Amino acid sequence: MKIAVTSQGTTLDDAVDPRFGRARYFLVVDTDDDSVEPISNEVNLNAAQGAGIQSAQAISGQGVKAVLTGHCGPKAFRALAAAGIQVHTGASGTIREALAAFKAGGMTAADSADVEGHWA
Repeated sequence: MKIAVTSQGTTLDDAVDPRFGRARYFLVVDTDDDSVEPISNEVNLNAAQGAGIQSAQAISGQGVKAVLTGHCGPKAFRALAAAGIQVHTGASGTIREALAAFKAGGMTAADSADVEGHWA
C-alpha cells in the first residue's frame, strides 16, 4: 500500500511537516517494498489559496491510499476523501516514527478536518 507522509525533508529521518497543503514535501512510501519517493510541494508553500486542494490532487495522482500528517483543513480533507484517500492526523516526530505508529495501528483515520483553512 502506498502512503503519503507530509515531510520537512526528503528522507525517513526528516520531521513530519504538521501542515498538509503547505507541507514542504510528501514522501510516498510503499509499505510492500519500503520504497520511498519524495515529491516536492514547493509550488504550494506560498500559494495565496487552494494549497490544500492542489496538494490533494497531486497526491491522488500517486496512487496513495492514506495520508499521514499533523493537521488537515476542510477543503483538503474533502478532496482527499473524494479521491478515496484516508487522512490520519496527529502524526509527529520523524517520518520513520509516524510510519511505525501507523503500522502498529496507533493512528486511526480522521472523520473530518481538524483545523480551519489558512492556518500557519
